[in-house]
Amino acid sequence: MACLITSQIDYKIFKKYSFIIYILSALATLLVFVPHIGVAHGGAHRWIYLGPLSFQPSELLKIGFIMYFSAWIASVKDKAATFRYGFLPFFILTAITGAILLKQPDTDTFLIAVFAGLAIFIAGGGRWRYVFILAIGGIMGLAIIAHMRPYVMSRITTFMHPEQNALGSGYQIQQSLIAVGSGGMTGRGYGQSVQKFNYLPEPIGDSIFAVAAEEFGFIGGVTIICLYLFFAFRGLRIAAKVPDPFGRLLAVGIVILIVSQAFVNIGAMVGVLPLSGITLPFISHGGTSLLMTLAEVGIVFNISKSMKKAKG
Repeated sequence: MACLITSQIDYKIFKKYSFIIYILSALATLLVFVPHIGVAHGGAHRWIYLGPLSFQPSELLKIGFIMYFSAWIASVKDKAATFRYGFLPFFILTAITGAILLKQPDTDTFLIAVFAGLAIFIAGGGRWRYVFILAIGGIMGLAIIAHMRPYVMSRITTFMHPEQNALGSGYQIQQSLIAVGSGGMTGRGYGQSVQKFNYLPEPIGDSIFAVAAEEFGFIGGVTIICLYLFFAFRGLRIAAKVPDPFGRLLAVGIVILIVSQAFVNIGAMVGVLPLSGITLPFISHGGTSLLMTLAEVGIVFNISKSMKKAKG
């Protein structure tokens, strides 16, 4: 329903109200810190209660960030290559968004939003030297965050030496690799995963790719990766053909947001990236994530539909 609704809304409306959308999404995310509204789980403040339902407002903040930054870059046009109109606004907007998300703390969501923002910045004409400056600053910032937040340092240490604490911080990656490896070439068969029963944490959430690899094997895992690559190819192809700068940048931001989240999740499950707490788009169980992902896809549908109408 979310995908159907957003696919019928003219995406240009989002440009007009992008600043309001960003402010409201930021305020909604700040509600997680309000007593009796926000709820803490595992030491993180990431959810709010809406009656009997819980909602993760950081998912709203991600798309609000993308919409407003796309609208800004589209409005300044060629000036996006300058420090004043390109790099500085991106830095300020990223800093504000990061301050909110890192306070929760939700480092993974912040990094995914930065990836999407960088894609918009580059697609909008931003200079690569500023990208390198941001990369260096990001590495330094990650080092500071890891020093200040023990759970981040723990993830990095576990990534580098997963065998050192196999029953503690390294437990999830060890069980994930067992699941992926035991799937072999063709897998155990649909529904036949062993690791999802009391061994692998979050088998329907963060770790669902490992379960899929165990049940469908190497062939199934590669198929899932190829589907995400196809999604990226189609989304970026749509963006490349859109004459409207805002539509092009918004499509790029949404596609990179979804695909980068997918590959960060998959990379963590196969041990090539540190463990993350983010879901696998379209596949993991998760109400807010799935709702917002499909709403974002609906926006891309509308951009594509508007492009075809303009050509017709």
